Amino acid sequence: MARLFGTDGVRGLANADLTPALALQLATSAARVLAHPGENGRAAAVSSGAETTGGAAAGAGPSTSSGAPARTRPLAVIGRDPRASGEMLEAAVAAGLASAGVDVALLGVLPTPAVAFLTNDMRADLGVVISASHNAMPDNGIKIFGAGGRKLSDEVEDAIQAGMQSTEPLPTGEGVGRIFTESDAVRRYSDHLLVSTPNGLSGLKIVVDCAHGASSTVAPEVYRRAGADVVVIAGEPNGLNINAGVGSTHLEGLQQAVVDTGADLGIAHDGDADRCLAVAADGTVIDGDVILALLAMSLHERGELNFGTVVTTVMANLGFHQAMRKAGIDVVTTAVGDRYVLAAMNSRGFSLGGEQSGHIVMADFATTGDGLLTALHLMARVASTGLPLGNLARIVTKFPQVLINVRVADKQQAADAPEVLAAVEQATAELGDQGRVLLRPSGTEPMIRVMVEAPTLDAAQGIADRVAAVVGGIGAVNS
Repeated sequence: MARLFGTDGVRGLANADLTPALALQLATSAARVLAHPGENGRAAAVSSGAETTGGAAAGAGPSTSSGAPARTRPLAVIGRDPRASGEMLEAAVAAGLASAGVDVALLGVLPTPAVAFLTNDMRADLGVVISASHNAMPDNGIKIFGAGGRKLSDEVEDAIQAGMQSTEPLPTGEGVGRIFTESDAVRRYSDHLLVSTPNGLSGLKIVVDCAHGASSTVAPEVYRRAGADVVVIAGEPNGLNINAGVGSTHLEGLQQAVVDTGADLGIAHDGDADRCLAVAADGTVIDGDVILALLAMSLHERGELNFGTVVTTVMANLGFHQAMRKAGIDVVTTAVGDRYVLAAMNSRGFSLGGEQSGHIVMADFATTGDGLLTALHLMARVASTGLPLGNLARIVTKFPQVLINVRVADKQQAADAPEVLAAVEQATAELGDQGRVLLRPSGTEPMIRVMVEAPTLDAAQGIADRVAAVVGGIGAVNS
């Protein structure tokens, strides 16, 4: 059987690839693996790095939520983004969990990082997010957190997939889980964010683009409570408009709104708000590399950057590395993907890591990327220094970067071909320390990604075109 879990949960076209029947099976198996002490799933959950000291074992005490049953069973929490299919899949996931003897707290529409936080804060055995993040509305996804709000290891995901075919009897009578609504979820998450923010935002006027997504209620509220004057765009979800030409993958509207309203800066979230990009007062885009650099310097100055080190991926711009070197901050580089950034952070105790896409993890406050937390710390840096975001962003001098995707019949054959290796070696020698060449097989498509950074855009484009042509000559396929 093909692996069900992708790089970030199970995702697909809702009601076609990702059906209620699949969601029910997935949730039932996840409950068995993660929520019942004494079974091999609990040991697997521990191996993923999940905290279990706060787990919701039997007899953990009553919940404070209105309508919640006394805690005599394991607990799961479910949050979702506002896309229409989320209501359907939420019902299926809740039914699957309850059928396996797990009580279920429905959190409603909340960002992914809020669900991770509340999984830990409510001492739940697992948390489930129903969201396809930045994907278009017809898609949806199911993301699962273990106890402590931590992502699952590959081994735990495989155990959940294997358990979907189980014929083990389900509980009956009093053993069936109960489903209730957690009415205090937004406040608990908001309070956590505000306590985590180093200083207030008084005097800042900001525009926030909520992508008609999961942050539409909580982000404007939190930023206002922090002291900012907030203008909201794309903050009216109707179930159909999530990510529709707005959010962190479509910054044009935010850029215009920042300039038109005379705001100090703009913040853009994606559909589930686990990432953040920014816009300076003049409309200039501030990407994840720059945001990560600013947060690293801020934490370093306060003595809160563990081991004086920040974690990023191989896609980080060369200008980021130069800025960190100048600031006396070490950089650990991982493969592309937030799971690899998290793995490096968890294994070595680092406190900050992130990606160019704006997916940034602040491990002292969160177990996963949190776009709202990132935005609050970025804006706090602006407020505390009294300097415009555009001025602060100058610490990173970005090298022009060109990325070309080349479709090939065999990714590994193309990447290892002598002609390709020779072309990369020649380009690398040509650039010296004024640029770099990165050849990366795609993790999801029959494609080689050729990325080149150079002192000028023309130089980067020319070298990228040259290397891509060589790659394309090795068993290329039509796109």
